[in-house]
Amino acid sequence: MSSPTASSTGHPRPHATDLFDQEREAWRRDPHTAFDTWLASQRLRRSSADVYRAQWGFFLDWLNLRHKHLITVDMPTIAEFVAQLPVRKPQRVRYLRLIERVLDHVRSIELASTNPARFIAQDGEAAWRDARDNEPTGFLSAAERATLIAQLFSPVVTLSNSQRWRERRDRALTALFLGGGIKTGEAAMLSVSCVSAGSQWVTVDAPDPSLTRRTRLSPFAVAILDAWLAERRLSGQTGDLVFPASPAGRPMHKATVLRAVDAQVEASGIAEARAARASPHTLRNTFAADLFESGVAPELVGQWLGFAQAVSANRLHRAWKAWAEKQESVAGNGSEPDPGAPADAPSVKPPA
Repeated sequence: MSSPTASSTGHPRPHATDLFDQEREAWRRDPHTAFDTWLASQRLRRSSADVYRAQWGFFLDWLNLRHKHLITVDMPTIAEFVAQLPVRKPQRVRYLRLIERVLDHVRSIELASTNPARFIAQDGEAAWRDARDNEPTGFLSAAERATLIAQLFSPVVTLSNSQRWRERRDRALTALFLGGGIKTGEAAMLSVSCVSAGSQWVTVDAPDPSLTRRTRLSPFAVAILDAWLAERRLSGQTGDLVFPASPAGRPMHKATVLRAVDAQVEASGIAEARAARASPHTLRNTFAADLFESGVAPELVGQWLGFAQAVSANRLHRAWKAWAEKQESVAGNGSEPDPGAPADAPSVKPPA
C-alpha cells in the first residue's frame, strides 16, 4: 500500500521552504519561545539548558535595548555585545558559540558564511578577546612558604578527637598541595594505596593508566602526611581515601578542600598581607617554584605536576621567573613587595 500523497489526503504537503518561512517568522515574532523549542531539540541536560536559556535571554534583552532585531543582527552588534560582557574570555566564548549555533539554525537556508557570529569568533583581534583566560599565575614568597610550613608543624592542642582528626587531615592536605604539587581533584580521590608512611613518593592515579604519575614530596610534606596517616589509623577510619570528608570515608567536596586550605592559610597569618588568595593552585605553583629555585629542570617539574606537554612546564617556569624578577624589582625600589601579586601585575612604587 502506497503512502498517502497530497492529492489523496486532500491537503497539500507543505514545501520545505514554507516550513522554514514559518519557523523564521516564529523566531521574528517571539525569539524566546522559538529558542525554547530549538533548545528542546538539542537533548541537553537540564542544568546546561538553564544556563543557555539565561544567556540567550540576556542577549535578547541587550538587543531590545538597542532596538536591534534577531533576524537582521549584524557583526558589529554581536561584537559589541560580547566585548561588553563583564566575564572572562572562556565565558565570552560560550556566549558567542551559543549565538553562532542559533543563528546558524535561524539562517540555515542561507549560506553559513553569512552568520555574523562566525566572523566574530574567527577574528583574532576582536575586542571581546581582551579578557583573561584564568586568574594570573601567583606564588608564595619564600617567607610566606616558611610561615605556612611553621603553621602546619604547630602543636595540635586543646582539641576534641573529631577536631584533631580534621585538623591533621587539613594540614596534610595543605602539605600535599604545597609540598607535592597535587591538584584539588587528585587530592580528593587519592587512595591509601598511593602513599606510604615515610616515603617521599606519591602515586597519582588517572583514568587513563598511561597518565598515572609519581610526584616527589618535600621533606616537610612527608612528615606532615605521616602524622595524618597515624591519626587516620588510630581513628579506625573506613574506606580507601587518604582525605575523606569524615571518618566514615565519604569523599570530600571541592568546596570543603578549599575551606580547609583557607583555614590553614588564615591561621598562618600570611593572608593578611596578600592581595591575592593563596589557593591550592597557588600552593601547587609554589611547589614548582621551590623546585625551579633548587635548579630542577622544568621538564622534570612538569612530569611531577602531571603536565601532558613540556610547553606547560616551560610556561610556568617563565611565569615564575617574571614573578621573581618583579619581586626583586619592587624590593629594589624601596617598596614592600606583595608576594601575592601575579606575575603580570604592575608594580607600584610609593610616592616620595
